[in-house]
Amino acid sequence: MRNNTYQVLSTLQVAGETYTYFDITKLPNQSQVQQLPFCLKILLENLLRNQDGENILAADIKQLSTRSAPLQQISFSPARVVLQDFTGVPAIVDLASMRDAVVNLGGDPKHINPIVPVDLVIDHSVMVDAFGSDDALRINTAKEAERNRERYQFLRWGQTAFENFRVVPPGRGIVHQVNLEYLASVVATQKMNGDQLLIPDTLVGTDSHTAMINGLGVLGWGVGGIEAEAAMLGQPISMVVPQVVGFELTGTLPPGATATDLVLRVTEMLRAKGVVGKFVEFYGDGLSTLPLADRATIANMAPEYGATCGIFPIDQEVLNYLALSGRSADHIAKVEAYAKAQTLWREDGQPPAQYDEIIALDMSSVVPSIAGPKRPQDRIALADAAASFNLHLNTSQEPTGNTAAERFADEGGHTAIGTEPPQGAVEVHHEDESFWLKHGDVVIAAITSCTNTSNPAVMLAAGLLAANANRKGLRVQPWVKTSLAPGSQVVTAYLEQAGVMGDLKALGFDVVGYGCTTCIGNAGPLPEPISKAVQDVDLTVCSVLSGNRNFEGRIHADVKANYLASPPLVVAYALAGTMAKDLMTEPLGYGPQNEPVFLQDIWPSPQDIADAMSKTLKAELYQSLYRDVFEGREDWQNLDVPEGEIYAWPESTYIKKPPYFDGMQAEIDKPAPVVNAHCLVKLGDSITTDHISPAGAIHPQSPAGKYLVEQGVPPESFNSLGSRRGNHEVMIRGTFANPRLKNQLVPESEGSVTRHIPSGQTMSIYDAAMRYQTEDKDLIVLAGKEYGTGSSRDWAAKGVNLLGVKVVIAESFERIHRSNLVGCGVLPLSFKPGQNAQVLGLKGDETFSFSRFCSRPSSITVTATRRDASAIIFEADVQIATPKEWDYFYHGGILPYVLRSLNNTAHREQEEKAPQLQHETEEEPS
Repeated sequence: MRNNTYQVLSTLQVAGETYTYFDITKLPNQSQVQQLPFCLKILLENLLRNQDGENILAADIKQLSTRSAPLQQISFSPARVVLQDFTGVPAIVDLASMRDAVVNLGGDPKHINPIVPVDLVIDHSVMVDAFGSDDALRINTAKEAERNRERYQFLRWGQTAFENFRVVPPGRGIVHQVNLEYLASVVATQKMNGDQLLIPDTLVGTDSHTAMINGLGVLGWGVGGIEAEAAMLGQPISMVVPQVVGFELTGTLPPGATATDLVLRVTEMLRAKGVVGKFVEFYGDGLSTLPLADRATIANMAPEYGATCGIFPIDQEVLNYLALSGRSADHIAKVEAYAKAQTLWREDGQPPAQYDEIIALDMSSVVPSIAGPKRPQDRIALADAAASFNLHLNTSQEPTGNTAAERFADEGGHTAIGTEPPQGAVEVHHEDESFWLKHGDVVIAAITSCTNTSNPAVMLAAGLLAANANRKGLRVQPWVKTSLAPGSQVVTAYLEQAGVMGDLKALGFDVVGYGCTTCIGNAGPLPEPISKAVQDVDLTVCSVLSGNRNFEGRIHADVKANYLASPPLVVAYALAGTMAKDLMTEPLGYGPQNEPVFLQDIWPSPQDIADAMSKTLKAELYQSLYRDVFEGREDWQNLDVPEGEIYAWPESTYIKKPPYFDGMQAEIDKPAPVVNAHCLVKLGDSITTDHISPAGAIHPQSPAGKYLVEQGVPPESFNSLGSRRGNHEVMIRGTFANPRLKNQLVPESEGSVTRHIPSGQTMSIYDAAMRYQTEDKDLIVLAGKEYGTGSSRDWAAKGVNLLGVKVVIAESFERIHRSNLVGCGVLPLSFKPGQNAQVLGLKGDETFSFSRFCSRPSSITVTATRRDASAIIFEADVQIATPKEWDYFYHGGILPYVLRSLNNTAHREQEEKAPQLQHETEEEPS
């Protein structure tokens, strides 16, 4: 039940309607309240509204309003949850298995039901099998439907079995773009005691790029699937009030620079500063020159710069976007009135909030850039891109002697077809053409990802550049796999209305699907002759994509160097065909009369882009294309849907009942001590969740591939690891299955291999873990800095847990993955500052024992015993942030904690008093 200790309820009249709201301007200490950053004001309202005397106390509100407790723990209750299907399917699998567990504990399965509205957008499953033809979209969507039939049937069951759960069918777009263009409200309405209550639209999502919605002034961020499941079931999210870094933007982008160039510069700056676990809030008069789509691009890459969120305040540009995207005039008036009443509104000239730190950027200093070849924060000015690639080739190929890069340049680098090739080049025959494939050649050029396909300026720039290239007689190089995967159907519509869709198709950028595609690792196979050539001589070939992630092994197993770029630069690199060419000084290609054509010759002017946007972007376009967003194609509507509130778990290699609740008792057991554990893998810095739980292709000879073959699944029907996340048997075998994983226990090898310490034998990581389980041995992981960087995939923690890992010791953790480990009952420990495995002399062949604890220690003692019985003893810091996280850990994870709580009579009585939020029309709680 809500308490109103501070008596802050106010009313607001908008468009003839009366609304109630929790008014932060009525709190005491207003001088301090008004100095709060925009994002903390939203958290403050959340505390006021959800004060219940148990999870949220009056003291919590006072401490946040005055910022008197730097490490204050609070409970945050998001208004809604968004899911994508790679993480959403296992979340619904977990809820279905929780219903079984509740029945086994003698409870009512209906208690396992979303209390807050949940939207799942199917966007991660379409793959680029076909490309460069008018049939590509039809072929790829048909294959998607065929491969994922069992998953989609399960989701259709979830729609009927759970309340407050909606599914956006495949083929409609990417979750974050759909959220931006349609789902988000900025200000939402609930029912409270018969009144209409206005609240800020807030959310969490099972994708790290959920933070993209921050560009609209909506506070939200990515969490692991298990944390999202707890939020769906009404559990508040326990968090420490974050530090807020103020990022002042001044000036304007110069001609030729795009929002992509800006976000790569922002990412570089914030990674260098260090903002992991912090909120970043953008402010300053420069925001008035920044369109909302550009703001969304910057907010989208919050995970890449390490922040929990990168939020922009509500201002006139937010209202303009709401109108452009078809929201009603009454709703826009409500957003404006509420934001101004709550002092959540931005105007030029406002004094800055009181930030913990400040960083600034003059946008006029931004230059055309790319990022890579392995990390999104490694920005490279376009003028330096060729030299940077040659340096990468040098360091990755040959550490001494006459380097590959030197020979590559000396022998002509990007040699034309028909001339003497450089050393190491391979002659390829493909589709009636012959060419030499070389180091540095771009084999994938993908306009993909919500980061940029949500931005009409850069998408239209790509189309206009393609039109100019066609007029100059340029063509895409024959070894480049091209693709266009819009984040919503709106994109295709405005490209067609602008008259540039045909130009993109003429260069091979046909629409291949509406989803994440290449950015998530669904690039599909390279043409067989090209793939064979790459593998035969171990070529370092490249991808260029308009995405947000370029981690090694993520985009394609054959591609070692991956670069992020704006959509027009993606097209430019497809024309050049190589990363070794300086696009600023060398011709992209040659016209019909052999005249050189340079990038500046085809780059569209700012006025051309502005004219195209003015001509095509209308509210009616958005309204017409979102009118039937939940309907789905015929193949979706015709699926056979199981019935009943309990899932029957039919035989399937996609959906399988997980073992998390097997044998679970109503009361918790004390955690067993971890003694004489072995190291399963010893890893270096920047290990991503793509290394730990890859989402891409399944190799037939991998443990996951062998399992599927044993189940009667042919390799051509394997689909991706991401699509198999509803089956724990596949996913446990796919843990640490990245082909580029470098395990220091087997330094001579690469991929999913390790050394079984007692026997000294080399084997797959999965096989070693199973052998350790038969030997009744616990496991640990040793790692370096930034362990768990990247996507918010809970399987990077679930899989590690199921392998038998009890502890991960790293120099530092990325925020979401640390939380996921705790949520799966795995203890995250960090080395003391200045220490790491190398400094301490840990080789990984020791046995590890940990001091016992029954409370909530800040550090514990680790004893690593060598084979000669000598020991390395050191202290490690416990990375469990809040008392609630300790509860999760002692229960063995979030889901057992929630299940036991829901099975408790007192908790159920309290739950009945909580507001029941619903989509669209919310009802008064009983």
